[in-house]
Amino acid sequence: MTSSVRAACDWGVFGQSLTADARGIEGWRAVAGDVVRGWGASPDAVELVRLGVSELISNVVRHVGDQPRCYLRIVLIGSEVTVQVFDRSVRIPVIGAAPDWDAEDGRGLWMLREMATRFGCERTRRGRGKIVWFSCDLSRGCHAP
Repeated sequence: MTSSVRAACDWGVFGQSLTADARGIEGWRAVAGDVVRGWGASPDAVELVRLGVSELISNVVRHVGDQPRCYLRIVLIGSEVTVQVFDRSVRIPVIGAAPDWDAEDGRGLWMLREMATRFGCERTRRGRGKIVWFSCDLSRGCHAP
């Protein structure tokens, strides 16, 4: 993975197909952190990206079913980094105004949406899956209200 991270730093794009499983999440967090750190991200931005990658890949593990294949893409445009996870599920997550803090799930994407500069979920162009994504400024990280 080191050469992929180095190439991403040179070109401003990192992408990798993966099979989502709980055991591999920490490794993908580390890769994402290395990528944005290589682009000069602040410590807060690195931690937001690491948290977001964990949340997005965890959701693939939980919700995609027996073929949890996905594609992780991290893109740098100007001073903004966007993290995208493409998966095969067409089910768009529903994120309410505030989570039920006693529920088993539903808090992670809400927190990510609140911390990121931008956040979104959409079906892929041909409707065979979805993309869940978030963006943040490399110098600041978390969105300051």
